[in-house]
Order: sequence, then structure tokens, then C-alpha cells
Amino acid sequence: MQLPTSRYTILVGNYGSGKTELSLALALELRRLEPDSRIALVDLDIVNPYFRSAEQSDRLKAAGIEVFMPSFAMSTVDIPALPANIMAVFEQDFDRVIIDVGGDDTGATALGRYAPQLSERRDEITMLYVVNPNRPLSGTEEDIAELYTLIGQKARMTPDALVNNANLQEHTTADDLTHAQTILENVSEKLDVPVAMVAGMPHLKEQLPPAMQEIYFPFTPIMKPDWLVDLDE
Repeated sequence: MQLPTSRYTILVGNYGSGKTELSLALALELRRLEPDSRIALVDLDIVNPYFRSAEQSDRLKAAGIEVFMPSFAMSTVDIPALPANIMAVFEQDFDRVIIDVGGDDTGATALGRYAPQLSERRDEITMLYVVNPNRPLSGTEEDIAELYTLIGQKARMTPDALVNNANLQEHTTADDLTHAQTILENVSEKLDVPVAMVAGMPHLKEQLPPAMQEIYFPFTPIMKPDWLVDLDE
């Protein structure tokens, strides 16, 4: 799978796994491929108010993508509240909906609040567990599997697939991705959940094994989290 084909795509994972970057990239790529589709991006990140898809709302809106975000986003207020109008993505005729969920099992709790609406549409949903083994608490098979279980419990929905997003932005190498793939394939076997996507910079694709190229989603990050800033100094 390079791009989800389902109506709803939900991205969950550890804090700093790159869910927001990937959510933005997926929404923009779907817009490019489906110019006539009605597309929405939902920002459910109530964990990290300083690095979320809401920061790119103008870019998304300019591309014709509708954005739903917490009422405190882009303000100095930091209250864990959710947008009342999020129900619109279930009630209106959206063709594609990307839902960016906050990090860890804490962030997944926000998604769990919509369990009744989601369960009614489960066959229209692909839930992706995004993994960046370069981040703390995601570097081992045990850590990845444990958080997968916790997120599923809090979200009240089990992720359908794993995503290899072993990125250090422009510092990422093909070796980073292949190393992560080995880890995730072992996790995949233990959990009986496929690795459905490898995400990374476009120039890395040709350096990867054919099996990874087949599920590669190339994208260029447009934001930089604080934990990567030091690498450039």
C-alpha cells in the first residue's frame, strides 16, 4: 500500500513519530491525485499543542482541503478540548478524511470518544500505526508492540497496519529505513499486522530493496520538530 484507499485514514503512534507530517503529505497527495474529491484533515492532537497540522491550515485550505482542529489551536490557550464540529466528517459527504491523532495512548483517548461513530464505519477505515524507531520508547520490538496494544485499548480500535517512518528528515538514510524495516517486520509477525507503508524522502526510494519500494510513499517534510533542530547546529 502506498496510499490508503479507504474513506477514512487514521494515524496513531508515539510522540514524535511523524504522524502530523505524514497526515499533511497524505492529504496533499490525495488532493493532487483526486482533484474533484472532497477531502478533510482532522487534527485530534491534544497532546502536543506546538507542533500540529493546524499550523499548516492555510496551506491545506489553499489546496481545497477542509481542516478541523481544536478551538485552542494556533492560540496561547492550551486546553485539552475537541472541536464540536468534528461530527461533520461523519455526517457530511466527504470522500476522503485524514485524522491526525495525538501521540501515545494518551492522545488515542481523544479518538476513543468517537468510538460509536467510528465503529459504524469500521469497514471504511484504515488505522495506521506510525513508527519512528529513532524516537524514545520506539526503538525495540517490545516497545513498539506494547504501545500498539495501549493505543488500541485507548482508541477502542485496533490499528490495521504499521508504517515505517524512520525519519530524521534531511538526515535520513536508506540504512535508517532498512534497519527499521527489519524491526517492524518482526513486530508484524508477532502482532499479525502488516507493514503497509514505508515513508521517506523521495531520493531514498531507489536505494531500498524492491519489496520496500513497492510500498514506498515519498514525501518531503515541511515542518521540523524541536528535537531535530540540534542536528543542524
